[in-house]
Amino acid sequence: MKFNRIFVAGLLSAAMLAGSVAEACTNFLFTKGATKDGSTMITYAADSHTLYGELYYRKAAEYPAGTMFRVVDWDSGTPLIMIPQVAHTYSVVGNMNEHQLAIGETTYGGREELAKEIEGGIDYGSYIYLTLQRAKNAREAIQVLAGFMSQYPYHSEGESFSICDPNEVWILELIGKRPGTVKDDLAKKLKYKYTDGAVWVARRIPDGYVCGHANQARITQFPQEGKKFSKAKGKGLHKVISSTHLEYIFEPEVECVYSADVITYARACGWFDGKDEDFSFADTYAPLTFSGLRGCDARVYAMFNRVASGMQRYEKYVMGDATAERMPLWIKPDHQVDVHEVMNLMRDHYEGTSMDMTNDLGAGPFKCPYRWRPMGFEVDGHTYIHERATSTQQTGFSFVAQCRSWLPAKVGGILWFGVDDTYSTVYCPMYCGITEIPLCFRQGNGDMLTYSETAAFWLFNRVTNFVYSRYSDMIVDLQKVQKKLETTYISDVQKFDNRVKDLQGEALTHQLNDFCNRQAGRMMMEWNTLDRYLLVKYIDGNIKKEKDGKFERTATGNAVFPMQPQYRKEWNRMIVNDHGDVIREK
Repeated sequence: MKFNRIFVAGLLSAAMLAGSVAEACTNFLFTKGATKDGSTMITYAADSHTLYGELYYRKAAEYPAGTMFRVVDWDSGTPLIMIPQVAHTYSVVGNMNEHQLAIGETTYGGREELAKEIEGGIDYGSYIYLTLQRAKNAREAIQVLAGFMSQYPYHSEGESFSICDPNEVWILELIGKRPGTVKDDLAKKLKYKYTDGAVWVARRIPDGYVCGHANQARITQFPQEGKKFSKAKGKGLHKVISSTHLEYIFEPEVECVYSADVITYARACGWFDGKDEDFSFADTYAPLTFSGLRGCDARVYAMFNRVASGMQRYEKYVMGDATAERMPLWIKPDHQVDVHEVMNLMRDHYEGTSMDMTNDLGAGPFKCPYRWRPMGFEVDGHTYIHERATSTQQTGFSFVAQCRSWLPAKVGGILWFGVDDTYSTVYCPMYCGITEIPLCFRQGNGDMLTYSETAAFWLFNRVTNFVYSRYSDMIVDLQKVQKKLETTYISDVQKFDNRVKDLQGEALTHQLNDFCNRQAGRMMMEWNTLDRYLLVKYIDGNIKKEKDGKFERTATGNAVFPMQPQYRKEWNRMIVNDHGDVIREK
């Protein structure tokens, strides 16, 4: 999603800060060797104050020659350009297609000269959904994306993509070229001719490693082209780890591909004049700022810190000190993760770090780790920020895409899908082979201005916004139901896999649709029950007493007088420091 980094720019005025919008996403990437079951996984939180949480579905289709497709900007709905449609498109459920190809993204803006959207072209959202309709695996996806970038203008800001299939996980970063950026004298010297499109780099995450990106470009130096493959079969095959030549993308030795002008464009614009081997994509096209560290890379750090020891060495860096030791693009975790741990990695407020959002005055009396916007503010001439964590209140939807190579594609791919805040959502299993979306997630069932009783987005927001009011107490009750559901889902998926893995055609499709619909229905039922339970238990700031799973009653049948716990001591002290002279007993 789009991300406006103004909210933490230390030199901006409070008035500018107050008018900013913060929309941002978080992606974590997990290779086969980093997971317990050998699956690949990517995560995505689509965080926007105006995005409605629903599960998109695009049906597989056939098109006659000459068919054109209208590209529409995913964020705004603005029509852009017409491009040729392909003869066959694949079925897509959310951000995963029927072949277990999954794609996520985060927007990083980039250099001011390149961050402006242009009319026409193809936007980042269309890049995702068009590619999912046209590619079967990660390398095909890169080839499709590269084709778009070479043929059409790029409409959006700088972007990082997570791309995974059942065997590989890649990160691709791009930024659009813009007219007027190339300096004529430099272009002439370099014999460089400007074209529309984008410059980009894609790197395969080494097996056994994990990666992440969160609205800050992360690819710095990268392997550059080595010896080319010999065309002679069976001999002369040199190990190539990178290439500008996409004909080599399907050679397994190729681990990095990039646009031919990714360096020369920067040189022609006057942004880089060093040696090729010293070129850094991120430092050139998205130079680090305080916001890029504290509001963006810090979220990646939070995940790294939970799966590997020794990560505290990077805390100074992500807290805003660009001179401190830089965090790497990927790390090797101390242990292999499973899908439930990955879900929980998307639930983070910097707990246990210096940026922990549960402990300061902003958390209120009940340690609520959320801060209402704007995120930046000014006091006595100094600018300050509220933290931007992985879990945030304005999430439209999020997912954990899990790709499993040992199962047939339509069974192997699962989009564990949730709406609203990642900390309090439930990740419900949606197989990539379904052809019907459950009602609670279906497009058109409510929107950001239309409440629907049957929409998961509104039910989860209703519960969450109540939980925020007495967070430290209510979140415990919510997590019990959340854990129960997700644990049951994971167990049920394993049993269901074994039951349907040998089915094909309509019989398989029917089973997949029925299973996912039942899981979504169970989630809605449990969450509606939770909604009522929380209201009864916590009404008016009280906490009703319970015994043996029921609310306690007196001998005459009335409610037992509720608990009325005091605010936490730290908060009472703050009240006294602020207002003690007025409220102290005389």
